[in-house]
Amino acid sequence: MDKLTLYILTFNCARNPIDIELFASHFFHALPHTVPSAPPHLIVLSLQELAPIAYAFLGGSYLTPYFTSFRQVVDRAAASRWEDAQYVTVVEDHVGMTGLMVFARSDVVGRIASVQTAHVGLGLQQMGNKGAVGARLGWMVESESEAAETPPVPVTFVAAHLAPAEDAFERRNEDWRGLVERLVFSTTTTTNQEEDSESAALLGSSTTGEGEGEGVFTAGYLFLAGDLNYRTSNTLPQQADFARFPQLDVVDASDPLHYSRLLREDQLTREREKNQCFQGLSEAPITFPPTYKYKLGARNPRQWKFVHSRWPSWCDRILYLESSTATVTPYRYDVLPLFPTSDHRAVALAAAAEVLRSAQAGPSDSEAAPATDVQQQQQQQPQPTAPFPIDRDWKRKRAEARRKELVVGGLAYLGLTWEGRRYLVGMVIGGLGAWFVLRSMLSV
Repeated sequence: MDKLTLYILTFNCARNPIDIELFASHFFHALPHTVPSAPPHLIVLSLQELAPIAYAFLGGSYLTPYFTSFRQVVDRAAASRWEDAQYVTVVEDHVGMTGLMVFARSDVVGRIASVQTAHVGLGLQQMGNKGAVGARLGWMVESESEAAETPPVPVTFVAAHLAPAEDAFERRNEDWRGLVERLVFSTTTTTNQEEDSESAALLGSSTTGEGEGEGVFTAGYLFLAGDLNYRTSNTLPQQADFARFPQLDVVDASDPLHYSRLLREDQLTREREKNQCFQGLSEAPITFPPTYKYKLGARNPRQWKFVHSRWPSWCDRILYLESSTATVTPYRYDVLPLFPTSDHRAVALAAAAEVLRSAQAGPSDSEAAPATDVQQQQQQQPQPTAPFPIDRDWKRKRAEARRKELVVGGLAYLGLTWEGRRYLVGMVIGGLGAWFVLRSMLSV
């Protein structure tokens, strides 16, 4: 079997720039020290509230500093852990305030045959204050025989941010449905089979094309990471509830203040068991404290405190889809230390995606199967069943929402940012000056 090793991290940035050195020093906290010993093939970052709404909705160069910070984090973290590990940016994309970054180890980036991206807004008027961005990589499977030409295996990553608030679990379920219906990958792809590894970063650009495209449920693998916002209560906490908040220094699972007691009330687990969301997806066991909501600015671990206005909850999660021919082996699923710039703790999953020999449709030990037979065998493998059909109007809805984002982003830029206010004041002064000049000319 061929094994693809992954390190997936999700983090709600709280619209604040990160401390690069601090983040880099803890970045691989969830990576086991023994298995695997080599650096992962792919590193995936799911980033929510990446930047203030003005910059996020306008996009482009306004988001460059925020993405650059995380590229520096990955570079420094990898350099400090391995002597010769280097990573190439394969995907750097966003929808509104939700970002997705995919990095490939430089020696395996050539195995990425294609990249597709997809976007869906799940917020107000389907804009991207909440939403999801996806990337689908065509991963070339290593074959034991050069005569066997195995088609690429689709590996899909989705970064998501769903509706907030304790009582909005049904809205979050609807957000999941909207994601399945409208996060669609166009049939047009960008390939790098004839490109060198240095140009692989260009694959991060979105691809467009005609056709209905494919949803997130397809052959291969699906990993979904993000601030899914499911809470541990349907109502806001009252003063009497504060005594039930877990204590971070309690390690005895039998203690009523151990976090495992509150985990039993997790909405996401409850709704999945009722088949109301994330149908078919799996999650590694949770063995870490709640990831939300902490007080901002705490640098000393002993000062980590939950905010009393929200229930401590496991908002930040990483799920994955398995099938009879594609399995995921979690190595470690853990939470990172609290960073002072956010009220969330980052969550990371170290795992391996294994493509079984039957899924690869590889040759037998005695002889290699013809390429046409390989493709036919692979096409006959069972396909994951999507819980909801694709919305045929997905492309128009996304285009309309994007236009609204530009309007809202422009207004927010002028009204909520210092540089925007300077432009606005300049325009007002310039307009008044032009009016006085015109008035004086007409009065002569």
